[in-house]
Amino acid sequence: MIEIHRKFEPIKTSHARYFIVTGGRGSSKSYSINTLLLLLTYEAGHTILFTRLTLTSAYVSIIPEFLDKIETLNLEEHFNITKSEIINKLSGSKIIFKGIKTSSGDNTASLKSLTNITTWIMDEAEELTDENIFDKIDMSVRNNKNKNRVILILNPVTKEHWIYSRFFQDKGVQAGSNTTKGNTNYIHTTYLDNKENLSKSYLEQIENLKLNRPSKYQHQMLGGWLEKAEGVVFTNWEYGEFNPKGIQTIFGQDYGFSIDPTTLIEVAIDKRDKIIWVKEHLYKAKLTTSQIAEINKSCAGNSLNIGDSAEPRLIQELNNQGNNVMGAMKGQGSISLGISLLLDYKLIVEVNSTNIAKELNNFTYADKKSKLFVDDFNHTIDPLRYVASYVLGNQFGIEIR
Repeated sequence: MIEIHRKFEPIKTSHARYFIVTGGRGSSKSYSINTLLLLLTYEAGHTILFTRLTLTSAYVSIIPEFLDKIETLNLEEHFNITKSEIINKLSGSKIIFKGIKTSSGDNTASLKSLTNITTWIMDEAEELTDENIFDKIDMSVRNNKNKNRVILILNPVTKEHWIYSRFFQDKGVQAGSNTTKGNTNYIHTTYLDNKENLSKSYLEQIENLKLNRPSKYQHQMLGGWLEKAEGVVFTNWEYGEFNPKGIQTIFGQDYGFSIDPTTLIEVAIDKRDKIIWVKEHLYKAKLTTSQIAEINKSCAGNSLNIGDSAEPRLIQELNNQGNNVMGAMKGQGSISLGISLLLDYKLIVEVNSTNIAKELNNFTYADKKSKLFVDDFNHTIDPLRYVASYVLGNQFGIEIR
């Protein structure tokens, strides 16, 4: 017999469309949801889409979990199991397993052929960073004969994730709640709800983590959302007044397109006391060249502006419109060099520069040993290192105190 914790009961009884299932390790999230999905197939008319961001082989990674439950309940005769589907022979309802990304992880897989979806489960939903993909699949869950459900199962990451912004911050819901708000039901469990199914040695390991690494315990075991990403590069920053010493400033700029923002930051560097002050002037997407030029003139005037040299034509057009933009020096090792220079200084972020703070809290290592970085949350960090490399790399012999 399989028992499901009462906290998961709303998935069967609630009229909500969205179910946000959060928690820490050992909290039985996936186990409980998968059991409920299996039981849901006994209702006729259900097509249940089970996804992960990448899913090379459901038959190896996920279906065995369902098969274990089927065998525990002695229901083998009721199901037909293939490499990508579990079909209930009594009702005709089925669970389809798909990866959102292709096996290479480079492109989004086509899910257009899927019809009559009644329930969509996004497992490991913290890995889905593109909210637009969520919206597209969400719109396909529209069967008018059965209750529709969209279930996100995740271990919380940083508060910059769109799931936190959309379902917690924007709705005014306290993280870790078990509640309903509008069309959304919230389920939060931890290992404390599942202790009877955990080994003594595992529980001892958790207690050791709680005692010696409380912040990690709070995140990994209690499912708390992080202010900063794990593996974050910059821990050497704080909020403060911008450039109180009146040091000469230089501007830095990164250029975006339809999605990525164009940014403009102002930087003051004190070599003697090893302090870098930084202030955000622009962080906006979908700007024309003329709009960027006008903003640059308004904020930077004739001051030097170090821009992304990957856009030489844009830089020339900006200069033709009265800007003073110089292309950043790039080359092998330039990213690592610039970041190393920034790490050697104390960074002071002007108090209203929230996008800079957001990026500093979420810019992470891909491989710390090899000094490789995740290419994300860097729209203000890139121009900051352009300026740091210009001033501190002594490439042009400029002297700023």
